[in-house]
Amino acid sequence: MKTDWILILNIKELTGISDNKDSKLCGDEMKKLNSINDAFLMIFKGKIMGYGKMKDMMMGPASKDNKHSTIIDAKGKMVFPSWCDSHTHLVYGGSRENEFVDRINGMTYEEIAKRGGGILNSAKLIVKASEDELFDAAWKRLEEIIRTGTGAVEIKSGYGLSLETELKMLRVIKRLKEKSPLTIKSTFLGAHAVPTKYENNKEEYIRLITQEMMPAIAKEGLADFCDVFCENNYFTKEETIFILKEGIKNGMKPKVHAEQLSHSGGIEAGVACDAISVDHLEYINDNDISLLKNSNTMSTILPGAAFFLGLPNPPVRRMIDNGLPVAIASDYNPGSSPSGNMNTMISIACIQYKMTPEEAINAATINSAYAMDLSKTHGSISEGKTANIFITKEIPSYSYLPYSFGSNLVETVILNGEIQ
Repeated sequence: MKTDWILILNIKELTGISDNKDSKLCGDEMKKLNSINDAFLMIFKGKIMGYGKMKDMMMGPASKDNKHSTIIDAKGKMVFPSWCDSHTHLVYGGSRENEFVDRINGMTYEEIAKRGGGILNSAKLIVKASEDELFDAAWKRLEEIIRTGTGAVEIKSGYGLSLETELKMLRVIKRLKEKSPLTIKSTFLGAHAVPTKYENNKEEYIRLITQEMMPAIAKEGLADFCDVFCENNYFTKEETIFILKEGIKNGMKPKVHAEQLSHSGGIEAGVACDAISVDHLEYINDNDISLLKNSNTMSTILPGAAFFLGLPNPPVRRMIDNGLPVAIASDYNPGSSPSGNMNTMISIACIQYKMTPEEAINAATINSAYAMDLSKTHGSISEGKTANIFITKEIPSYSYLPYSFGSNLVETVILNGEIQ
């Protein structure tokens, strides 16, 4: 539904308000969630026009019931900025539930990968799928995450592992950007794994990534970011730094898969390259925390992956208590986190990592917007920002969102000022 004005009245609590001064929240700042009770929110032509207490609302064109305005009564309901999901792999060719069963029966993620499963399994499926098939499958996943409150999402390549198939994935992401109401960022992740063809000649595959894939991607303008899986048996710290620096030359800002399965130097590589984020962090240590505290890099946790794989929880309390900013993303992918439900990710973060609801909501909005380079336009209720918000069902408090894990309490979604 498209109208010039949307006026939301009688909001029980308008949550996630920012005066636009903060691009991210660090440490103790994350403990405060700014909100207004008994509020209104005004949207005009896709942007947040104004907000405040109902008693202070000035009557204007938005309050008139005409074809150019939509009025929503949100009595008993809450309004949030849409979730920003800064790490996903939701363009893929097929599910991997067989590996899920293998893990139940005792195999490790590394053992499955060594026999041709994991990322290499997804790479085989990408080769078989057409662009249209990949687009249609990803479109359904986008519709799914919209319904659970996500308004911005990052999508990676990395299941192609060849020039042709990496380009295929990134072109699909470009089509999704052009059609979807979601704000979408794209990431080149050619350094996700080493293809079997190059298992004894990794240097040649890195040359392929940096000298052939990157220039072709840059020529078509297909990627906002470059990412590397810095991990034992994948890419070393030194290789990660080299690849990221080549990505910078080709116009891609750095991101890193860091310290997920072991401590492999991914955070050090990310900070050395001024990465916008380092993601996973199950094996982060005190030295890494010190490095991140003195950097511009966002620490991003992926609760779905750690939960699904049974990994150690990242030490989030220690990270926040030492002054770090923390973001939450879903890692939506077929192998280690087959869910893009950010409400579930927030619940896991509160239940297992002992984040407060305030910290988790800030991590999934303003801080995750930072991790996507969207701080100026997304992640908070701020005048002039893109009107990406959702209205809940009637709930008693914002803490009820993580408390009621598994329930979708999102009732109405507005993206770019349009009711979906």
